[in-house]
Amino acid sequence: MPTFSPTFHSVDGTELIALMQRLYPICRSITGNGLRQSLQILQELVPLTLHEVPSGTQVFDWTVPKEWNVRDAYVKNAQGKKVIDFQKHNLHLVNYSIPIQQKMPLAELKKHLHSLPEYPEWIPYRTSYYAETWGFCLSHNELEALEEGEYEVYIDSTLADGHLTYGELVLPGELAEEVLISTHCCHPSLCNDNLAGMALATFLARHLGGQPRRYTYRFLFLPGTIGAITWLAQHEAQAARIQHGLVVACVGDPGQMTYKRSRQGGAVIDRAVAHVLAHKGQPHAMIDFSPYGYDERQYCSPGFNLAVGSLTRTPYGRFPQYHTSADNFDLVKPEFLADSLATYLAVIDVLEHNRMVINQKPKCEPQLGKRGLYGSLGGGKSTHDSVMAMLWVLNLADGRHTLLDMAERASIEFDLIRRAADALLATDLLVEEKLG
Repeated sequence: MPTFSPTFHSVDGTELIALMQRLYPICRSITGNGLRQSLQILQELVPLTLHEVPSGTQVFDWTVPKEWNVRDAYVKNAQGKKVIDFQKHNLHLVNYSIPIQQKMPLAELKKHLHSLPEYPEWIPYRTSYYAETWGFCLSHNELEALEEGEYEVYIDSTLADGHLTYGELVLPGELAEEVLISTHCCHPSLCNDNLAGMALATFLARHLGGQPRRYTYRFLFLPGTIGAITWLAQHEAQAARIQHGLVVACVGDPGQMTYKRSRQGGAVIDRAVAHVLAHKGQPHAMIDFSPYGYDERQYCSPGFNLAVGSLTRTPYGRFPQYHTSADNFDLVKPEFLADSLATYLAVIDVLEHNRMVINQKPKCEPQLGKRGLYGSLGGGKSTHDSVMAMLWVLNLADGRHTLLDMAERASIEFDLIRRAADALLATDLLVEEKLG
C-alpha cells in the first residue's frame, strides 16, 4: 500500500491566487486562442497534453462549433468617445459575438445591450455560443447614462472552422481504475466560476504527481458542456475505467462546502465526501443529483452513469456575483481556496486508503495489550479513541466491510480507522484483501 500524503507542505492559497491573477485578464471561450493561452500557462505547472478537435466533429448529438477569436470591440458615441470598451473588461463583449462594423441609433443599439438593474454597478456575463449574433454588456448605470444619438459599433472577431482545445493529464497508479478530476476553463475573467477551479485542479495535479498512488488519476481541463461531451464521445473505453470522480468549480468563495451527489447517489465517492465533510466540524451541505449544473451532468448521463459528483463551496447561481464582474478577487480569497484544496485532499486520502482487511483471529476479542497496541496510534487521540477504532476494525474485518464502511458504522474519522488498521496489519491480527 503506497503511503499517500494528503497535506501540502509548500503550497497555500496565495499561490493559487497568483495563478488566477495571471489567467484573469485572458478572454477565454469554449474555443479559441484565449483558451489555448490559458492551458499553456497551466502547462508551466503540470505536464498537460493539449488536444485539438476539429470544428464540425460529430460528438453524440452535438457538433464541435466553429472557433471564435476576438481582437477588439467597442461602442463609440457621436463624439467618438468609447462608451463600451472590450479592452477595459472582456465581459463587455457577449462571448462568441460575430464581427460587425456599423452605425446605428441608440434605440437599435439597446436591442443588443445587457445589464443588471438589480446590481447597477456590475457587468453581466453573456454568451451566444450556438446563435450567430452579437451584443455588449455594461453596468446598468452606464446604460442609463447613454444619450440619444448615433453610435458606432465595432467588433473585430472571427468565427471560422478551427478547433476545440482541451487539456488532459493522466497520472498512472498501481491500478488501472481511475479517479477523474474535471474542471471547466471557458469563462473569461470570472474568479470563482471558474478560475478557482482551474487553479485548484492544477495544484492538486501537481501534488499528486509527486505522490505514490493506488489509483490512476485523470485530470481534464475542458470548455464547459461541449468539452465533456467531446471527451466522452471520443473516449468511451477510457470512461469505463473511471471509478470515482469530482467536478471542480466555485471553490474560492466564503460559503460552506457543498457536495452534489452523483446520479448513483450512494457511490463510494458520495460516501467519501459525506464522511470528510461530516468530520470537518464545519457547516456544509449535501444535495442530491439533478441533470442541471456543471459537467457532472454529462458524466452522469444514463449512457455512462459514472460515479462523479461536484464538490463546490457556494454552488452556481447561489451567490449574487455569479456570472458578473463582481466575481472577482474581492470574492475569492486564499484561505477559502486553501480550505477547499484541503477538503479535496482529504477525500482523495479516503479513496486511496479505503481497503478490505480480514481478521485472522475472529473468535472473541484478541488481546491488544500483549501486542503493544494500547495508545499506539498517537496523533492527539486518546487511548480510548485508539482502542475503539481497533475494536471496530477487528469486529468488522469480515470480508464484507471496507475501512470506509467501518468509519461510517462506527462514526469515527476515517484517518483514525485507517491508522488502526495499519497498526493491526503490522501484527498477526489482520491481513489485507485486495480491492479492485
